[in-house]
Parts: sequence; structure tokens; C-alpha cells
Amino acid sequence: MTNPPARRTVLGTGAAAALLVGCSKYGDSGGSSQPSASAPASSPASGAAGGTELATTGDIPVGGGKIFKDRKIVVTQPTKDEFKAFSAVCPHQGCTVSTVANGTIDCPCHGSKFRITDASVVAGPAPRPLPAEHITVEGNSIRLA
Repeated sequence: MTNPPARRTVLGTGAAAALLVGCSKYGDSGGSSQPSASAPASSPASGAAGGTELATTGDIPVGGGKIFKDRKIVVTQPTKDEFKAFSAVCPHQGCTVSTVANGTIDCPCHGSKFRITDASVVAGPAPRPLPAEHITVEGNSIRLA
């Protein structure tokens, strides 16, 4: 837990991102990086490749996002070169979100909608935001952290 903040870029929001730091795999330092609301596509990542590649930065539309159903993660790009990642599992009843459109991440089961900027609830019945996920952006590669 002594890595300098510049070693890894962690994207997500507040408390949810902080909680995930404690869920590191055995042998992963977890870093002491502070969560960042945004990061440019050229942000440094950890020295190693930094995990499984999800997509390239060009795969995520500005003002939209992409759902990775197999990983249960949604990655958004609210503004150019600002990437966010959240769980794709709706906190209402565990359905997987199905679309990203018009600035929201949408759940097909009961109509919950979440903002692409911070996954906060726009329309219920979801009781809370989608949890933040850790990603790194290195060059044009978006990877699980």
C-alpha cells in the first residue's frame, strides 16, 4: 500500500471505489491510488500490463458507453478522454443492464436508469448507484485493474 498515486489510475466514484481497493487479488498491492473522477486516455497504468484488456478507447463512444456482459462491467466515456467503469448488475434485483443511451445506463427488468457520469440513479426502482469498478487506461487500451 505504498505505491505512489502516479503508478496506477483508478477510475470510479467515492466510497464504492475505496471499498474495492480492499478486494485486491492475493499478491496485488492494491495501490494507494486515490479514486479519480476522470483521466485522460494516456494516463499511466501499473508497470505490468495491468489486467485483462476490455476494449480500446475508440470502442467507447463519447457521451455513451459499452456493456461487457461476460465481465458484468459497463464502461462509459461521459466526455472525451474521460472513462468510467461500473458494475453492470442492477442493485434492484440483480439484472444485467442492457443499453447505454441518452446519457444513461438502462436496466431492462424494471426500468432503472443510471447516469453515465457517476452511475447515480436517474430513475428507480434501483435503491442505489451502480458500484464503481477499477480500470486503467494505458495509451488506447482500457484494462481491468
